[in-house]
Amino acid sequence: QANASDLKTFLSALRLAHQGTDAGVLPLSTLVPAKNSEVEKPKTKMIITSRRDYPLTKSFPYSLEHLQTSYCKLARVDTRVLCLKKLRKLDLSHNHIKQLPASLGDLACLQELDLHDNHLESFSGALCRSGLQKSLQFLDLSQNRLRALPLEFCELRALVNVKLDDNELLRLPCRVGQLGRLRFLSAARNRLPFLPSDFRRLSLENLDLFGNPFEQPNPLVPDIRLKIPLTLLECAARATINHRIPYGCHLLPSHLCEDLGVAKTCRCGGACLSSFIQITVTMNLHHVAHTVVLVDNMGGTDAPILCYFCSLHCYSQFLDRHPQSN
Repeated sequence: QANASDLKTFLSALRLAHQGTDAGVLPLSTLVPAKNSEVEKPKTKMIITSRRDYPLTKSFPYSLEHLQTSYCKLARVDTRVLCLKKLRKLDLSHNHIKQLPASLGDLACLQELDLHDNHLESFSGALCRSGLQKSLQFLDLSQNRLRALPLEFCELRALVNVKLDDNELLRLPCRVGQLGRLRFLSAARNRLPFLPSDFRRLSLENLDLFGNPFEQPNPLVPDIRLKIPLTLLECAARATINHRIPYGCHLLPSHLCEDLGVAKTCRCGGACLSSFIQITVTMNLHHVAHTVVLVDNMGGTDAPILCYFCSLHCYSQFLDRHPQSN
């Protein structure tokens, strides 16, 4: 990395010494350490914003911490990118990516992932179970073709900022309230008819749900799925959750564990699995966010949210209080 002519002279002297030349006649000179300005530092940031600048034959420096490859018409994630174990920020926005490889989750240091304006139709549950659970803080999936997010999405517990604008989302994950660190959420211009019940548990700084076709709540028209008497499975499931009995795939079939993981919570605090009454009620979004972008052009900040009841008794108690709450 230093002076090339000095290096050639040194190598020449080394060759002569190897051949047995007397040390007194060797062309030796004092070697001076290379200056800091002469030594190339490891590259930590690379920004590529056109197809013609995208490296096709050269590898990406393994020291990269920030890589942006936008407007490169990429149809998939380059496997060379998946080898950059020091990456903290990866920007693949404005490409044609349709699917994400599961190995993307091996980037254990990744804090920011920008997939804005691609052709994604799904977000893999395997990614949500990967090392990204502990590292990923910023995720931009806006302007894609997503219709739903996997249940495992709520295992990305480190998320602080999520952008889902301009997709085709029909629902949000039912356990979205598990994202305890989430502070910024935008899901504007999707196809959400209502919000999941767990949405109440969020504590956000900024929320944007503008442009969704929210349904008009009608608590007096319930979706009744109660089975009376309750099945043995329903009784066992309710008891397991209500009494906090430990369970896992080593004790129960995996599909039962999955069902227990998405059990509904009644207004009374009790659990219900597949036997319940469902309604939508109005919630002012300021209950979960400090700053709320208007839901519609009429200046509203209310949105419908799902509400569950484990029995007719709980539902009738709610109806008794409902006129007063209005």
